[in-house]
Amino acid sequence: MQVLTEEALEFVAKLHEAHAARRDELLALRKERRPLGFLPETQDVRDGEWTVAEAPEALRDRRVEITGPTERKMTINALNSGAKVWLADLEDANTPHWDNVVQGQVNLYEAARETIEFTSPEGKEYKLKGGPYPAIVVRPRGWHLDERNLQFGGKNAVGALVDFGLHFFHNAELGKPYYYLPKMESHLEARLWNDVFTTAQRLLNVPHGTIRATVLIETIPAAFQMDEILYELRDHASGLNAGRWDYLFSVIKYFRDAGADYVLPDRNSVTMTAPFMRAYTELLVKTCHKRGAFAMGGMAAFIPNRRDPEVTENALRKVREDKTREANDGFDGSWVAHPDLVPICREIFDGVLGDRPNQIDKQRPEVSVTAEQLLDFKSAGGAATRAGLEAAVDVGVRYIASWLGGNGAAAIHNLMEDAATAEISRSQIWQWINNKVVLDDGTQVTADAVREVLARVGNGLEGPHVAAAVELFEQVALSEDFVDFLTLPAYERI
Repeated sequence: MQVLTEEALEFVAKLHEAHAARRDELLALRKERRPLGFLPETQDVRDGEWTVAEAPEALRDRRVEITGPTERKMTINALNSGAKVWLADLEDANTPHWDNVVQGQVNLYEAARETIEFTSPEGKEYKLKGGPYPAIVVRPRGWHLDERNLQFGGKNAVGALVDFGLHFFHNAELGKPYYYLPKMESHLEARLWNDVFTTAQRLLNVPHGTIRATVLIETIPAAFQMDEILYELRDHASGLNAGRWDYLFSVIKYFRDAGADYVLPDRNSVTMTAPFMRAYTELLVKTCHKRGAFAMGGMAAFIPNRRDPEVTENALRKVREDKTREANDGFDGSWVAHPDLVPICREIFDGVLGDRPNQIDKQRPEVSVTAEQLLDFKSAGGAATRAGLEAAVDVGVRYIASWLGGNGAAAIHNLMEDAATAEISRSQIWQWINNKVVLDDGTQVTADAVREVLARVGNGLEGPHVAAAVELFEQVALSEDFVDFLTLPAYERI
C-alpha cells in the first residue's frame, strides 16, 4: 500500500491552500485569553430549535469504544476486541515520528478493508478473527501541531490536514469516513473543520454530509461552546466526548496564573464526581441529547495485571462505578483502553440500554449548569501532597521517555497513559511553583525541590531517552514562560 502518492499529496495540498491560513489565524486568537463564560453573541444558537444530522447505521450504537494507536498489532487487537467503535488515534496516543505517521495510514487502509495481519519478530501471528468489527473513527492531530516532513507553499504542513487528508483520500470510497476531533477551543475552530470537510467531499465528489465527526470537549473554553460547536458541524456532527485528562490540563493551563482559587490538588484526587466535573459532564449529556447527538463518556485507562489480582480487583471496581455513573447519567457509551475492559463496559451499558442502540431519547431538562459551576475548581477538594508531586514527576518523565522512543501509548503503573498525562503533570507543577503551594508535609513547591525529585527519578530509570526526558520535563515544568504544549518542543527532539 502506497500512501504518499502524487494524487494523495495533491489532494492534501489543496486542503492546505484552502484552509491553512485560517488555521494560523485561529491559533493566534487562542493567545487572547478572555474571561470565560457563555457567549452572548451566540445566544440564538443556544436558544434555537435545531438538531444535527441523523447518525449513519455504523454509529448508532456506540456503547463501548476502545481507544489506541494505529500501531499494527494494536490495530488488530482493537478490531478483535468486541467494541462497537475503535478510536484509531493519530494524536495523543501516537508519536509523530514520520514512520508512525505513514505506517499508521497503511494500517488504517488495511483495517478498513479487513485485510490487516501481522507477524511479530518472535514469530507470533496476529489476524482478524471474523468480526463483526468496530466502526473505525480516526483522531487526527490537533490544530496546533505541524508536520515538518511535508511542506506546502514553503511552510510546514498542518498535522491535522495531513492526517485527515491522507485518510479521507484513501478511504472515502468505502463510505465510512468518521473522525474524532481533538483540542478545539472555540466554535470557530469547529467551523474550520466543517469547511475542511465540505472542501474534501467536493474535491472527491463525495456526497455532502458523508463525513461524521465526534468532538472531544477537552478544553475549558470549549465547555462553554458545546451547542455552538455542534451547530457549526451540524451536517457532519455525530456527538461530543468528555475528555477528562485533557480537560484538567486545559483548566490548569488557562488559570495557571490566576491565583490560589484556581489551583487544583493532586490529579488523582480530582474525580468525575467533583462538582465542577459533574457540571461539565451533565451539561455535555443535556446538550448532546437536545441536539440529537451522542454523548460519549471518558476513558477507563486501567490495564488489568494478572500478577496482582488485588490491584486488579480494586481497579475494576472503580471502572464499574465510573461506567455505571455514566450510563445512568445518560451517556450513550464510553471509552476503554484495554480489550479486557470491553466486556465490563458493555455489560453496564447493556443493563441500561437493553435493546436500544443509544439513549438519545433521555433528555435532561432538569439540568441547568451555570458558568460559576463550571469554574468552581475549589469544589474539587483534596490537597497538593508530597506523594502527588513525586508521582507527577515520575509519570511525566516515564511518559516523555516513551514518547521520544516512538511509543505514545505507554503502560505506566497499570494505567495506559497518553500525552495528556505528562501535560497535567508538568503544568500542575508549574502552577504549584508559581502559586507558592505548600505540600501536606509543610514544604513549599519550588524549582529546586522539583529538580531534586527529577534527579532522583532520572537516576532510578534506565533507557536511551531518560536523560532527554528529564531535560525536557524540566524545561516545560520550570521555565519562566509556560509552554502551551510539551509536544511542541518534544517534536524538535525526534
